Formats: sequence, structure tokens, C-alpha cells
Amino acid sequence: MRFIEQELFWTRKPEQFRIGNDKIEITTMPHTDLWQRTYYKFRNDNAPVLQTKTDIQQFSFTVKTRFNSKHRFDQCGVIVYLDSENWLKASAEYEDGQTQNLGSVVTNAGYSDWAIQAIPAAFKEIWYRLSRRENDFCIEYSFDGITFNIMRICHLSKAGGEISFGIYACSPEESSFTAVFSNAETGECKWKLHDGQQPDGSV
Repeated sequence: MRFIEQELFWTRKPEQFRIGNDKIEITTMPHTDLWQRTYYKFRNDNAPVLQTKTDIQQFSFTVKTRFNSKHRFDQCGVIVYLDSENWLKASAEYEDGQTQNLGSVVTNAGYSDWAIQAIPAAFKEIWYRLSRRENDFCIEYSFDGITFNIMRICHLSKAGGEISFGIYACSPEESSFTAVFSNAETGECKWKLHDGQQPDGSV
């Protein structure tokens, strides 16, 4: 089941975008972002988000991103956006000519966190794989679309039933760039069941 063939909807439609048979392009507007409260205190909730809905409890969504970001905080990637105070996202944020931050943000009950690792700014193509097991999610990345590495395992409190998931792109500062999403596919969950320490029965 390909993501691009499913029924898509916008949360904040951008002024410039194109949805084709094999790719989606989003051109960002300046001062668009997603963040809630933590540390910075501000609340930003104006980034364009393109998603589909599902009540499937276990699945994986994979997509390739190609981007020409060139200004601090420019970003594009995958997202599960339930509402303004409950969502998660993963992307590479441009920092400077040498570095970008491969990171993820998880927001529960209106408070965001941020986990990052530095990667060279030369990378302009990144694959993401978002996997769901009920309320729990695994975010992975790949530079070749074959070998994926875990970025994060996390929980969304409000993601127990039907959820929305998809892609986003934004430019928090005075910038604009075009993000291209392709090779999008939704299918069976590739996040394997845990085979190590077993639950202790206390929860």
C-alpha cells in the first residue's frame, strides 16, 4: 500500500506544492515551525503537514526526502500529527555549511522534547522509516534506503486509536526551500518484536 495513493489531507496547506504520481514537493514559507513550550517557552504550530489517517495498530511508513536546505533550522521529514499538543516528527535540520542536526521531537500534552545527533551538511537525501506498535513508535533513518538505524523509540499518549501520519517541511527563520518526498510506502511493521528482557508483571 503506497502512501501517495491513500487519501491525503493538509493541516495548513502551503502556498507552493505539487503532488505527482511518484513524488510530492513542498516549498516552505518563512517563519513556519512546530514546537510546544519546553525550554524556549514559545509555541509554534504553523508548519504545513500532509497526512493520511489509519486505525492499523502495527505498520511501517517509509519515505525518501531530498532537500536543498541552506538556512538555519530548515527541515523536512516524517510526522505523526494528532493535534497541536500531541505529535512527533523526525528530520534533518540545517545548522551551517558544515553541519545539520538529525533529530526528532516528541510532544505529549503540549510539551516538546528534542533529541539530536550531528551529521555532515553534505547529505541532501535521507530516508525515514516510521513504525507503529499501538501507542509506541520507532523512528529510523537511512542514507541509502537499505540500511536503517534507530533514531528513537517513543510513546504518544493520545495515539491509541486512529492516527494521522505523513510528511512535513518548514523554515523557522527567514528562509524558503523545496523538499521533495518520494519512494513513499506503507506496509507491514518492520519494527521487530522485542526478544530480550521480558516484562516483570508489575505493569
